[in-house]
This record gives sequence, C-alpha cells and structure tokens, in this order.
Amino acid sequence: MKVKKGKDVITFNLMAYILVGIFALACVIPFYLIIVGSITKEKIIVTEGYQFFVTAREFSLEAYKMALKSPESIISAYGVTIFVTIVGTTLSLFFTAMTGYVLSRPDFPWRNGVSFFFFFTTLFSGGLVPWYLLCTKYFNFSNHIYSLIIPGLFSVWNMIIAKSFMKGIPFEMTEAAKIDGAGDFYIFYKVILPMAKPLIATLALFVALAYWNDWYNCMLFMSTSDNWNLQYTLQNILNSTNALKRVAAQTGMQVGQLPSEGLKLAMTVIATGPIVLLYPFLQKYFVKGLTIGAVKG
Repeated sequence: MKVKKGKDVITFNLMAYILVGIFALACVIPFYLIIVGSITKEKIIVTEGYQFFVTAREFSLEAYKMALKSPESIISAYGVTIFVTIVGTTLSLFFTAMTGYVLSRPDFPWRNGVSFFFFFTTLFSGGLVPWYLLCTKYFNFSNHIYSLIIPGLFSVWNMIIAKSFMKGIPFEMTEAAKIDGAGDFYIFYKVILPMAKPLIATLALFVALAYWNDWYNCMLFMSTSDNWNLQYTLQNILNSTNALKRVAAQTGMQVGQLPSEGLKLAMTVIATGPIVLLYPFLQKYFVKGLTIGAVKG
C-alpha cells in the first residue's frame, strides 16, 4: 500500500530541493563563467566583464591558442603530472592507511606514544630553510621526478582520519582472521581495506588534488623544464605573457591584444578539467562514508 505524504513532508522536500538547487548553482555558475570567459575576446572581457553567453562576434579561441602554443610542452607536463599524481597517490594511500590501521589496533602497546609523535609534528616543525637544505643536500631533490612525489607522500592529518575511521571496524574481525592463520599484511589487504573503501576514496581525492595542483615543489627543485608539471608550466606561460605585455607597454611595441585575462581562464579549464571529471566516479563512496556509521548502536 502506498503511503500518502503529508503536506509538511511535501513542504520540507520542496524547501530542501530549492536550497540544494541554489547551492548547486552557486557552485556551478563560477566554473561556467570561467569556460565562457575562456572563449570570449579579450577586449570584451576588459570592457564589459564576464558574460553568461557568448555571441559569434564575441567568440574567440585566442586564449587556448596561446596556452597551447607549445603543445609538446603541455603534453609533457600532463604526462609528468599524471605520473606523479598516480604514483604519489597510490604510495601515499598505502602508507597512510597502513599507519592508521596499526595505530588503531588496541593490541599495539605503543600506539599512544607513536600517535603523539605524529601529532607533535603538526604543532612544531623545523621551518622552510632547514627542510629545503635537508631535501637538496641530503636527499638530492634536484631535477629528479621523485622530488615531486616524496614531499607529499605522507600527511598526518590524513593519517588521523584513517586512524579514526579504522577504529570503527570491529577488532574481533582481526582476531578471527588471526585464529584462521592469517598474517598482518593479509588481514590488512583482505579484511580491512575492503571495508575501508569510503575512506580510501575520500583520501584518494584529497591526495590526488594536492599532487595535481602542486607547483611549489616544482618551483623549488626543478631548474630545467624537462620534468615541469602542468601547474608550473601554465604558470610560466602566464608569467611570460604578462612580461611581454609590460615590455610592450614600456617600449611602445605593437604585439596585438594579448589575451592575458582569457589566458588565465583557459589555463584554469586545462588544469582542472580532468580532475573535475574524476569526481563522479568517487561520489558514491563519499555518500557511503557519510552514512556508514548511521545505523550503529
């Protein structure tokens, strides 16, 4: 028998849909304006601002032509970024989940002391200069691809999230697996990880975003363009364009209407497009992660 919804339920659902719709528009409209602005003529952006719609008279792909003027450098930068993101995210998830699992086990006698050691590093650090000297002098982080991976390999904050999540997994399952003769690595791989899919998906997105958007480590450790990642490559293109505009303004040289504003928007689309497309594949795990403990007593 179908239960008829009351007026209060209908009103609540209607208000919820309206609020969620407004919030969704607030998130989507800025990115839509970025896409439209990236295909709009520079003169229109400067004089009239951002447009919701672009006409044939206002349409221009000059920003993308300038951003992709050296397609081989963009392709190489994409390859470096994809490689660093995949390898770094995989290793980071392994170390973070493994550490969180060990520190969440009640049969590990030193878990509180080790946890304090990790937490202490979030309050006090050696500073930028000692860290840079350590990386360059002793770890030889200079023009090597691993210098873009190792600095972001472990996050204490992500480890704390993993530890808190794995505390909710009944320890009796670990004990039962041990009685059956399973080792620690087998328990972690076959028992714990399948139950921690929401955690892995959430941390994977956090870590992958950090690697994908990183340009700082590339600036510090990469002196040649062979191993530049995408963000640093696009930043250098933008800096070159702005420098050319300043020289033109000072010397009176005619260089045409350089699409500096449109170039920023085009580079945003180039840099964020792939990572935005990744989110729908992980969305179900976020929903599950929000509700996984809702029915536990």
